[in-house]
Amino acid sequence: MTIGLEVHVQLKTESKMFCGCSTRYGAPPNTQVCPVCLGMPGVLPVMNKRAFELAVKTAIALGCTIARFTKFDRKSYYYPDLPKNYQISQYDMPLSHDGYLEIETSEGKKRIGIIRVHLEEDAGKLVHTGGGSSSVDLNRTGIPLMEIVSEPDIHSIEELHEYLSGLKLLLTYLDVSNCNMEEGNIRADANISVQMDVDGREISSPISEIKNMNSFSACEKAMAYEAKRLHKRIKQGVTTETHPKETRGWDDDRGVTVGQREKEEASDYRYFPDPDLAPVVVDDAWLESIRAEIPELPHLADYFEELVKETGDVRSSCVWVTQHVLRELNSRNLTIERFPVKPAQLAEAIALVLDGTTSTASVSGTVLPEMIDTGKSAQEIVKQKGLSQVSDAAALAAAVDAAIQKFPKEVDQFRAGKEGVINFLVGMVMKETRGKANPQMVRELLEKNLS
Repeated sequence: MTIGLEVHVQLKTESKMFCGCSTRYGAPPNTQVCPVCLGMPGVLPVMNKRAFELAVKTAIALGCTIARFTKFDRKSYYYPDLPKNYQISQYDMPLSHDGYLEIETSEGKKRIGIIRVHLEEDAGKLVHTGGGSSSVDLNRTGIPLMEIVSEPDIHSIEELHEYLSGLKLLLTYLDVSNCNMEEGNIRADANISVQMDVDGREISSPISEIKNMNSFSACEKAMAYEAKRLHKRIKQGVTTETHPKETRGWDDDRGVTVGQREKEEASDYRYFPDPDLAPVVVDDAWLESIRAEIPELPHLADYFEELVKETGDVRSSCVWVTQHVLRELNSRNLTIERFPVKPAQLAEAIALVLDGTTSTASVSGTVLPEMIDTGKSAQEIVKQKGLSQVSDAAALAAAVDAAIQKFPKEVDQFRAGKEGVINFLVGMVMKETRGKANPQMVRELLEKNLS
């Protein structure tokens, strides 16, 4: 398989890309909009300088060449979540080009080429309300979006996983994005094709662009599915010579890709320079001031790799480094070289979470900070502060039964099909046990008792 990725990253700014509206997540629909992001006639956009600097910062860290002269373009297309009927993006003169991200695979280190890093504005969000109708929330319209376009250098699901994990680690350490996938801070589109040997000749499938992948796990599942589908298509006589490119969406519930339309070419978008935005000139002084913000990066990668060796778990190691270690580094103004908790010590703390001894919240909120401050081991802190979880089935069963008796309305709602109510019941048990219950065991007991 051959995969190229387009990763869209919402940048960590207080205001939108071309206006002063807030970027705060979770506000009521259409309350963070203005004439500029609504595309009203006569309005003039103004570039967010900080968003530009964050994109340049990322591009430098990826080894890209920074353009000293760059501009913005209008990308024209029609969709309900795009009120202007064009998106401000960058076409032929992006702010950077020609970089790479180095990944570690089972076969050794490999560089994934970066074609370009450029800036654009996000579109709105369609909310499908059922009954054949949808609502449009334009709060997201105009949020600064950085697009990182890779070369088609990814040739396995393992390489895909390492690239996405490494990119998230980098973005988090640079502090350019919140990197919260549940809030849509990172979204990926992928272009995939496969190759087969047919009668001594290598045949390539048509290229599929896969959209709607809202998690790294979904991206990996979608690529695995699409590779199998394209292999079948080649066997049916469908090749890149007989069929055009196609855009497909990932249906996570069904685990399949669904055809949407033939893939557009650049000419379909009628790109032209935005007449309302001046080109941007990056001089030496500005570039060096941005470069000075970048922390030492290789040492963080070394720490992560050592942690993976200790835990044997890439996913949990990535979560702990990108979310918890980096939070402590940023809040304490530390570099990873001066971080007092060694990978082996952190692995011990993670093991206490994985085996159910204590919770993620206890380790990240209490144990890890105290390990940094005192040098004590995770086990010692958990014991001293009484942070062990209650995992005794009999004790938990009593707390679960009490919650079921106390909240009959929520119990009825769950049994009527509102499965999300179980989170409320888990929370009530956690509250009654002062956070010491093992939440996974609580959930399992609730599901068993309510089935």
